[in-house]
Amino acid sequence: MQLRIVVLPGDGIGPEVTEQAVRVLREVANIHGHNFLFEEHPAGGAAIKTSGSPLPRATIDACLSADAVLLGAVGTPEFDHLPFDKRPEAGLLQLRQALGGFANLRPVSSYRALADASPLRRELAESVDILIVRELLGGLYFGEPRGIASQNGNSVAFNTMRYSVAEIERVARIAFEAAIKRRRKVTSVDKANVLETSQLWRQTVTRVAAEFPQVELDHLYVDAAAMHLITNPKRFDVVLTENLFGDILSDEVSVITGSLGMLASATIGGAVDLYEPVHGSAPDIAGRGIANPLGAIASAAMLLSYTAGLADEAADIEAAISEVLEAGYRTFDIARGTGGQTVSTCEMGSLVAEAVAGVADMRHAYHAV
Repeated sequence: MQLRIVVLPGDGIGPEVTEQAVRVLREVANIHGHNFLFEEHPAGGAAIKTSGSPLPRATIDACLSADAVLLGAVGTPEFDHLPFDKRPEAGLLQLRQALGGFANLRPVSSYRALADASPLRRELAESVDILIVRELLGGLYFGEPRGIASQNGNSVAFNTMRYSVAEIERVARIAFEAAIKRRRKVTSVDKANVLETSQLWRQTVTRVAAEFPQVELDHLYVDAAAMHLITNPKRFDVVLTENLFGDILSDEVSVITGSLGMLASATIGGAVDLYEPVHGSAPDIAGRGIANPLGAIASAAMLLSYTAGLADEAADIEAAISEVLEAGYRTFDIARGTGGQTVSTCEMGSLVAEAVAGVADMRHAYHAV
């Protein structure tokens, strides 16, 4: 298979972790005879430094011409003085709009080897398998009007949370279709006791659920969901929610895996799919070689699964990550309480790439038998 992948390393630890994700993808291509073409472009603060824009036109055009986009992270404090539409984070929102992906998939799977890295008790953290489906192009992040104005001598800030039935329907169908392939349960999260947008959300999701009678649906207010995700995470299969709630809840459940650096994501539904680790740019540890690349590598596995349809190759990467963790290798963020050997960002990427080759050989040998 030939696949054109645009890589946007971005800011902070973004270049470090995407380098390791690309390393693993190159290993997969070498093993299976695929032709993955990588093309790197600036985005975020890195793009502001070179062009003055957080998302240059050339970067947008390259992304729209690609089969998939692999993003590191954007954001750096040195640009906090700029107006919002000129900051690195604005470039990320513009990228999401340009690509058109409206459903952000964030899997949360606990690794047995990292059960003690979680602040939760082992019996709570073990065997958790949740897929958060976050609506990505609506809500407070994109609603208009927004801004800061002067009113009677005081500054007033305002944002608009807005959703249409069509926006809710399309992301709800993604969640129910995912649930059919999993444990057939969707938990829709809203704040329908307070917000009109959530009332429309709940009504619409309930109606869409009738198209999927084999899937169980329940509803939770976002505050209750935040509590249950920590106190009883195994009750969840697919969690469906709007943009802001999904952003917050998916970061919260990183405690189950032991680190935000473990989490991957895929943004689908648009012209080109976008893949990125959930963690931010983490400028405080950038350049120190201690960032966890496993979220970026797992995002690369999602790219192979969703965009390329290479399920076996994606499974090889996931198995390789598990194998490396079982062998006791840890980056700084997941070393707490788990023992083992602490390795650098580059070393972790190399270990996973090596493990991918071994996993692929074992699978080929099994099928040969």
